[in-house]
Amino acid sequence: MKAKIHVTLKNGILDPQGKTIHHGLEMLGFSGIREVRAGKLIEILFEGMNRAQAQQETENACKKLLANPVIEDYDFVIVEDEK
Repeated sequence: MKAKIHVTLKNGILDPQGKTIHHGLEMLGFSGIREVRAGKLIEILFEGMNRAQAQQETENACKKLLANPVIEDYDFVIVEDEK
C-alpha cells in the first residue's frame, strides 16, 4: 500500500512560495491566473499492511508530524503499490 499525502496551507494563511510562483508565471507571460497556492506531496510506502491499517497509520503520521494543524490542512489517498 502507498499513501499519497497532500499538505497545504489553510485558507487565509499567507503563502509566500505561492506568491513567488504566481509572480514568476506572470513574468513568463502566463495570464489569467488568479492565485497560486503551493503545498507538499508526501508518499509513504507501507509493507505488510492492509488498506485500513495504512489509512490509520497515515492519519496518525499527519496529525503527529507531517502537517502543522495550526496553519496546514492535509488530505490523503491510499493506493495499491505500483511495483
